[in-house]
Amino acid sequence: MGNNLLSIDWDYFISLDNKNCVSTIENKKTVNDLWYKRYFQFKSEGKDLQKRYQLSEEADEFWGKMKKIFEFDSHVHIFVSDSHALSYKIAQMYNCDNVYLFDAHSDLGYGGLPSLEFELNCANWLGKLLKNKKVKEAHIIYGPYTAEKPENFQQMNELYHIEYPTINDLDEKTKISAIHICRSGAWTPPWLDGKFIEFIRKIGFSYTMLECQKRNWNPTSLTYADQLQYLMT
Repeated sequence: MGNNLLSIDWDYFISLDNKNCVSTIENKKTVNDLWYKRYFQFKSEGKDLQKRYQLSEEADEFWGKMKKIFEFDSHVHIFVSDSHALSYKIAQMYNCDNVYLFDAHSDLGYGGLPSLEFELNCANWLGKLLKNKKVKEAHIIYGPYTAEKPENFQQMNELYHIEYPTINDLDEKTKISAIHICRSGAWTPPWLDGKFIEFIRKIGFSYTMLECQKRNWNPTSLTYADQLQYLMT
């Protein structure tokens, strides 16, 4: 059967205000500063940015479903990070043949096959695993709010073994060797970070946190000078 990686992006559960079929690399600007910029831009128009994002109720039931579908126990290796690119290294570390990805994005690479020639990043890590023959199969389970469609990746679908099942299509008792949960802070708003921590803890097992900076979201405490600084970001 081989080893299997369960890789979960927090944006799987979050309605995306930006519906473009692209991905954004995480850094301080995209993870923190741009959220403040968007917030104050919307506020200047009399709108509330925070009301434009919704968290799916599926987040509350997710781990219960996963433990029925997949087989893993308290000894499974669990990693939490901001960037999804870490899944590439985890898949290699545990000699995984298959990746089960729960995400709003495929992370196969955007722009066709040439995107797999770019350096490893959060937008192409899964495509590069397939291209470099590090894994044999990818199973992409799209979130309820995704704007993507399997046909957006026709070239890769023809070249590699990629499936797009629903949760109900998954085989039960597939043994999981490692789990990676990523926040994707460029896509997921900081005011939902508390819910993200709750989500991680609900798995009930210990985990290792890697490169996932704490975001202190408090726009009402900022001075007018601070607001201007973010608007010029």
